[in-house]
Amino acid sequence: DETESKRPTVQVGDPFTGKLLMEACLELMAADAVLSIQDMGAAGLTSSSVEMASKGGLGMEIDLDLVPVRETGMTAYEIMLSESQERMLMVIDPEQAETARAIFDKWDLDFMPIGKVTDTERLILFKDGELACDIPLAPLVDDAPEYDRPYRPNELQPVLATSALQRDISLKDALLQMMGSADLASRRWIYEQYDCDVMADTLIGPGGDAALVRVHGTDKALAVTTDCTPRYVDADPFEGGTQAVAEAWRNICATGAIPLAVTNNLNFGNPEKQDIMAQIVGSVNGMGKACKVLNTPVVSGNVSLYNETDGEAIQPCPVIGMVGLIDNWKQAVGAGFTAPDKAIFVIGQTAEMTDGWLGNSVFARVIAEREGGAPPPVDLDKEKAHGQFVQAQITAGQITTCHDIGDGGLLVAVAEMALSGAVGAALSHPDGDTVLAWAFGEDQARYIVQVDDAEAFAALLAEQAIDGCQIGTTSAHQTLTVGQNVTISIEELRTRHEGKLPQMMA
Repeated sequence: DETESKRPTVQVGDPFTGKLLMEACLELMAADAVLSIQDMGAAGLTSSSVEMASKGGLGMEIDLDLVPVRETGMTAYEIMLSESQERMLMVIDPEQAETARAIFDKWDLDFMPIGKVTDTERLILFKDGELACDIPLAPLVDDAPEYDRPYRPNELQPVLATSALQRDISLKDALLQMMGSADLASRRWIYEQYDCDVMADTLIGPGGDAALVRVHGTDKALAVTTDCTPRYVDADPFEGGTQAVAEAWRNICATGAIPLAVTNNLNFGNPEKQDIMAQIVGSVNGMGKACKVLNTPVVSGNVSLYNETDGEAIQPCPVIGMVGLIDNWKQAVGAGFTAPDKAIFVIGQTAEMTDGWLGNSVFARVIAEREGGAPPPVDLDKEKAHGQFVQAQITAGQITTCHDIGDGGLLVAVAEMALSGAVGAALSHPDGDTVLAWAFGEDQARYIVQVDDAEAFAALLAEQAIDGCQIGTTSAHQTLTVGQNVTISIEELRTRHEGKLPQMMA
């Protein structure tokens, strides 16, 4: 019928119910009633029951007639694989069952004992009073067969010289076109449709490098970010996977938080095609290497495969979510300039650098109208050193504003900082024919920072052998100036930057 035809094939979450469930679980844990707990994600009750029992070296017996369902007539197969959202599977002290029921009743949530833990190392299911399943757990987990699909990597794309991407365009026109492109346009139209405040603890909301949320009732705060650059992964899966972790690392460090851990969301086409499988292998290996070097363990993740339309796969998109911690949220900084007459430094490059990596950049796509080329290489040792330096100097009060350099390069990062803080900036630039590459190259492991004492900060860079140099100062004028001949109104930048998405969605 019509109602059935409109039911989504992908389960739709209910954030409000999810919040109630989280609060109920926290209250139940505080009552010391929970022995073990796992959320129901992919494969629903099958995954959670098997994983919980196997991790404990035990078995589980479940009566499926007791499982709350949203419609009648569901088979044992359907109940075990249903991915209905906002559900938890818990093992509870039997003496605390009524306490648990009272807590869930308080939060107006379903609560139902459905089975028990056994010592059989088997999963036993009953349905309609009869045995529906009796299988050993080992073949479903540690002894499960593993895929080792064949893969054939595509040839890596060539490194593109700056000269191949140079165009006859001014810095001003290039910046305005790029800031108004779909690649770099403000996402405000999207995120302002959602509530980003969490119990009045949101300290830094959308639009910056990472969100910052205070741990309620404490001085601590969590920094959270998600990152991936699909065009990099498409060109070089290993380097692109590495860069996704490095970008997330920079975004966390840029707030003053210490990166702690990673989750991933691996989105690819059909893994039965050898070139797609090669993307998965390369990007996972790249992410693994980066996580080891940066000491950010992968604590969870999920996979979405077979994403194709008419046989054409999506760009490979292994998204990295990273979380970090800052002990005192008052030490954290944002990405917007805060006051005029402050020094602007770039970290990760010296004053002698006059070129930049334009291959596979936003500049190449939007201005040069050329796709592809090798992505910028990632030096993980530099990423680690620069990130740790930035984080330490933020908490020490030496850096008062910070923004990592990502898509669009140095000049785009400065423009975003000026827009965020509504404070102008005056930059100097190197002489020569490669100024566009200097401004828009996407070389990695770099940050733009605002500092109060330029001389002291330059001494810190030299003392700790970190590449960096002053490139300008913040300004009381509502303009972004670059050298003697380029002046761009902050208002014009804002119009271009924030007008693109509303125009596209009109």
